[in-house]
Amino acid sequence: MAQESISKMKFQEDTVKIPQDIQVELTPPARVKIKGKLGSVERDFGHAGAEVSLDGDVLHIRVYGRGRRCLARLGTVKANIKNMIIGVTQGFTYKLKIVQSHFPMSVKVQGGNLVVENFAGEKYPRVIRLPEGVKVQVKGDDVIVTGIDKYLVGLAAGRIEQGTRITRKDLRKFLDGIYIYEKKIGMG
Repeated sequence: MAQESISKMKFQEDTVKIPQDIQVELTPPARVKIKGKLGSVERDFGHAGAEVSLDGDVLHIRVYGRGRRCLARLGTVKANIKNMIIGVTQGFTYKLKIVQSHFPMSVKVQGGNLVVENFAGEKYPRVIRLPEGVKVQVKGDDVIVTGIDKYLVGLAAGRIEQGTRITRKDLRKFLDGIYIYEKKIGMG
């Protein structure tokens, strides 16, 4: 009795439709540069084992492997490309709230840094380095981080939140810090 060979897929594929006002540049095997009205974002997906190709206004993504991990990598690459498209057309905004109950802190942007003075009564200011490509504004008790690259906007907001973390005090009582309270699409 002859045994039939069952072949399994050695890769997973998916597509992303590119809007009309977006320009895509590909560098093999997996570097993608997307240009839109707000600017351009570039990312390399070679570390995910992905290949990207363009056919008209459809971007084809192919990830080699099998199983759940392969599907997870494919979904990650697809979500990143969609976020790049949203970023160059609309942008991203993260809003953070300055909470101060024990010591009045002063927050200001100086060059590429966010400077927090008198945080928890500390003698020296805390200096938080911000990544290039994001814009940070301090308006009253709000710190607004905007940009076209979701990764960099989230990185800046995370650095600000971690840079004002309280240690060695009761966190139920000392709530001082800067905390993320809103994430939205759009730069307004």
